[in-house]
Amino acid sequence: MVLNDTLSAALSNAMNAERISREEAVIFPASKIIKQVLSVMHKSGYVGELKEIQDSKGNRLKVKLLGKINNCCAIKPRFSVTLKEYEKFEKRFLPAKDFGIIVVTTNKGIMTHLQAKEKKLGGKLLAYCY
Repeated sequence: MVLNDTLSAALSNAMNAERISREEAVIFPASKIIKQVLSVMHKSGYVGELKEIQDSKGNRLKVKLLGKINNCCAIKPRFSVTLKEYEKFEKRFLPAKDFGIIVVTTNKGIMTHLQAKEKKLGGKLLAYCY
C-alpha cells in the first residue's frame, strides 16, 4: 500500500477513530511531521498523550483520544501564508472566530496559527482542527 499524503491519512485515521468512540488510535507510518502536528494538537487539548511504539516494520504512534475533535484535516495544497493573511485562512478553514486551530510550519518550528501570529511569523499551512 502506497500512501501519497501520510499526514492526511494519519489525521483522518484519528478522526475516524474518534467518530466511532474509540479511546485510542494507532497511526502508521509515523513521521516527525505527524508526531509534531499531533503534539501541537495535544498542547491545544484536542488529543491526549502520544506514545511512540517501535517495531520491525517501522514506528507507530498511539494517540489517546479525548472526544474533542469535530473535524480535523490536512490542508492541500500547502498554502504559504504571511502575517496579514491568517484571518483569510481562518475564515476558510475554521467554523467560527477563536474556535479551532490551524497548524502552521514556520522557520521556528511547527505551531498553531495563534502562536505564529503572536511571534509575527508566516509559514505554510499544514492542517486544521476544531
